[in-house]
Amino acid sequence: MSYSGERDNFAPHMALVPMVIEQTSRGERSFDIYSRLLKERVIFLTGQVEDHMANLIVAQMLFLEAENPEKDIYLYINSPGGVITAGMSIYDTMQFIKPDVSTICMGQAASMGAFLLTAGAKGKRFCLPNSRVMIHQPLGGYQGQATDIEIHAREILKVKGRNE
Repeated sequence: MSYSGERDNFAPHMALVPMVIEQTSRGERSFDIYSRLLKERVIFLTGQVEDHMANLIVAQMLFLEAENPEKDIYLYINSPGGVITAGMSIYDTMQFIKPDVSTICMGQAASMGAFLLTAGAKGKRFCLPNSRVMIHQPLGGYQGQATDIEIHAREILKVKGRNE
């Protein structure tokens, strides 16, 4: 809420994002910390893996590939997991783009977060000393007609088989 009582147009957590100031030949320029780190080819995957977050990460990876397809991308992960299809869009992009993606676990990489940690380039997958990784069998909650549940179960088994 603003002082006038109107709702602000940004998420409350965005007010906590630090700004960094860079000196350039044209003067000073300020960036939010995540934009500045993106210039260094660093992407953060934090929180639940869901469609909106996955789209942002995919877009950042595609942008960095277009900027320089030869330089590695660094994906920092702190995630409890999330939606399989959203995570698979990130995974597929990591495998599709030319630059190697180095994955670094900070905090936790659980469920889909752990799967994405393992999707980093061979020899470029890391865990910080106090991080935790948790992998489990695919889960699916579904209700409905028996035939719909059977179709959903077959789909989960197909995803599980593809990722073994």
